[in-house]
Amino acid sequence: MTLLDWFILLGTLGGIVGYGAWKNRKNTSITDYLKGGNSARWWTVGLSVMATQASAITFLSTPGQAFHDGMGFVQFYFGLPFAVIIICLFFIPLYHKLKVFTAYEFLEQRFDQRTRTLTAILFLVQRGLAAGITIYAPAIILSVVLGWHLKPLIFFIGLVVIFYTVIGGTAAVNVTQKQQMFIIFLGMIIAFGFIIESFPEEIGFIQALDIAGQTGKLQVLDFSFDPNSRYTFWSGITGGLFLALSYFGTDQSQVQRYLSGKSVQESQMGLIMNGFLKVPMQFFILLVGVMVFVFYQFESAPLHFNPKGVETVRKSALAENYLQLEEAHQATQNQRHQLLQGELDTTVLNQIAQLDSQERAQRQQAKALIKQADPTQETNDKDYVFITFILGYLPQGLIGLLLAVILSAAMSSTASELNALAATTTVDLYQRNRQGKTPAHYVKASKAFTLLWGIIAILFASFGSLVENLIQLVNIIGSVFYGTILGVFLVAFFIKHVQGKAVFWAAVVSELLILYIYSQDWVGFLWLNLLGAVFTVALSLLLQLTTKNKA
Repeated sequence: MTLLDWFILLGTLGGIVGYGAWKNRKNTSITDYLKGGNSARWWTVGLSVMATQASAITFLSTPGQAFHDGMGFVQFYFGLPFAVIIICLFFIPLYHKLKVFTAYEFLEQRFDQRTRTLTAILFLVQRGLAAGITIYAPAIILSVVLGWHLKPLIFFIGLVVIFYTVIGGTAAVNVTQKQQMFIIFLGMIIAFGFIIESFPEEIGFIQALDIAGQTGKLQVLDFSFDPNSRYTFWSGITGGLFLALSYFGTDQSQVQRYLSGKSVQESQMGLIMNGFLKVPMQFFILLVGVMVFVFYQFESAPLHFNPKGVETVRKSALAENYLQLEEAHQATQNQRHQLLQGELDTTVLNQIAQLDSQERAQRQQAKALIKQADPTQETNDKDYVFITFILGYLPQGLIGLLLAVILSAAMSSTASELNALAATTTVDLYQRNRQGKTPAHYVKASKAFTLLWGIIAILFASFGSLVENLIQLVNIIGSVFYGTILGVFLVAFFIKHVQGKAVFWAAVVSELLILYIYSQDWVGFLWLNLLGAVFTVALSLLLQLTTKNKA
């Protein structure tokens, strides 16, 4: 990185953080601190909701996902617009009517304190883990690729987020997220344009799409009914719908964003804005990854993108085997380069597709050698594809801007998570059991809990390990817990005769069943959202019927 890159990176992050902390440094009541004084307009709500979901993992992992597997991942979001409509019709009006600070307050009014506490704890567990991952994800990747020390990087990201979130609360999070989303959109659009401009003169965007399409990268829809397939049209419409319902309707990190809206209408418009922009946004980010794939059709790509994995195998007894595989991989790329110098007719495109299959096999062999050299070494290199391209091919200044995009996304999502974790801990656990204190006392308690959860997230990130593709890991953690939480809310909203005792035990049993099903790997993780919700609803109906019969 050059001095210009450092100037752009630090200037961008410093300006956003400083402005957010200064603008919202005074909070006199818990309403100001946790709900931003209910002053946010719809575009602020929409951008804040979008920034909360779009973590650094989105911008590191999603292009790599497309590079290896194509555009099919976008199906994961197909249920989102439908979920947003349901939440706007049923959830938001009730939350505003009851003037709740957290989604779980509503559950005590509908059921009892025990049910409220259970769902709040389930949220705290899964979101607390996710907060650590959103810090760890960019830190581990940047440390490996840039050679920075991991733990200082984790502490830097965590402490910066803690600083402005503790000072300004929800209002500071909202203000900074607007600026962060501007930087994110600007950086990704510029990167996309640069990739297209970097193609050879005879290759335009249409020709790039032809190459990507012939190698299967543009296949968006999968209508198969295989329950073990992670991303299909059906899993997106069903499992994705239930995940989005739970995430946007019951996860405090999102609920808190639209509870800060100036009115019901402002909150609804902001959430709808996110619901209908999210799919195009993810489609565009995946398309960036596909264009990186096309770019590497004309340039030499690494056999394996994770430098740590490559270093591991090169220092082992399998170094010679890996060197031979690298030579074979380079020969495959040379063949493709020669083909691409001619006209892109059907025959050439078919030959390119065959070479792509050959290259896939070589990458799998490389992973097998790395795993054989060190069974503990992570072989999934999707998270390193985009950052490798950024550092290897982008010009000075643009590297700093793209790194600012990644760190801005990390800070925006982590800030929302810490803000929500503090709100849930303060309102649902602390204030509920220690009532009658002054408003200033609860503001101080909220700041203390923000600091505490920030420290927990940093510690978890410090002792974390890279497990599978990071964007999938966050979604897996969510899917394990979200279905049960959503089931409780569905009963609360739509099945009026079910009472607290039945739904409480139904939620406990449902969560245990989901954990067991996940441990046995019986279905793709997206289906866990649907199963968790169905188990909770069905068991609560059964238990309520049993209780009624006994009475």
